[in-house]
Amino acid sequence: MKNKNYLIGEVKSMERGVLVIKTAYSKSNFRVKWNEIQSIYSESLFITSIKDSKRLYGKISSPKAGYLTIKPTGEEEVSYPIEDVLYIKTVDRGFLGRINAGIDLGFTFTRARNQRQFTTRSHIDYISQYWSFSAAFNKLTTTQDEVEKIERGDGNLTAIYIPRNRWLALARIEYLYNNQQRIDLRVNTLLGLGQDFIRSNSLYWRVFGGLAFNNEDFAGEVNNLQSTELFLASELNIFDMGDFSILTNIFVYPSLTEKNRLRTDFRMDLQYDLPLDFYIKSGLTLNYDNRSIQLTRTTDYIIQTTLGWSW
Repeated sequence: MKNKNYLIGEVKSMERGVLVIKTAYSKSNFRVKWNEIQSIYSESLFITSIKDSKRLYGKISSPKAGYLTIKPTGEEEVSYPIEDVLYIKTVDRGFLGRINAGIDLGFTFTRARNQRQFTTRSHIDYISQYWSFSAAFNKLTTTQDEVEKIERGDGNLTAIYIPRNRWLALARIEYLYNNQQRIDLRVNTLLGLGQDFIRSNSLYWRVFGGLAFNNEDFAGEVNNLQSTELFLASELNIFDMGDFSILTNIFVYPSLTEKNRLRTDFRMDLQYDLPLDFYIKSGLTLNYDNRSIQLTRTTDYIIQTTLGWSW
């Protein structure tokens, strides 16, 4: 450390500017700010992400204070200033060691009309040398006396190919059902390219663009609707705010096959970290469709506050 202290243990990961170390003399993991590290040594193999978007696979060490040296398998070693290192993940721990996941739950009960609302949000992420995979699932159910049951759910499966240059390749399948907009099921398949325009130990901002293939099944309609769209997406993640972090993304879909149709999906999450990997999250999800089959409901949104746990 820069204060001349030493930590000895298993380096598990470094992301969002925090190094996680498991030691034999503590029941819980040590979490250390990455900018307080002066040198680091390990015999394990790591996936390491650098500020210039390079991703390297190999052992790490610090022969020179303030620098991280990476020895990729079968290649010459390279060195970078420690502040240019954005991500470290051990790959010696097998499949389960590369997974991060979280689940959020919320419940509201109101005596008036016996109203009950249950909400759940979940995600799981996996990373390898060149690929990252993620899945998310969100659901909202509201029931009350003498009122139609409200059901809404959305989710996605996302794969991102991350080569050593700055370009990213995206493949994504997302779905939505929402009886308030009479959508029995919408399945959207996206293929595109993107770049990280800003990457640091405090935030990242990335942009994607490409084609989307949309299949929709509306309540009461005989035929399904199929269309082709362009898409432009932007995601901003700010995580160097103490115990707070903000994640926001927007997807805009101008249609190629339906004249003047425009859809937009927007999400923003504010998270506050609690001890023992618990957190409180408040999120806004908004869907807009100017050619919705139910024209009185071109815009639909939900605001959720949940208690979650990650591992």
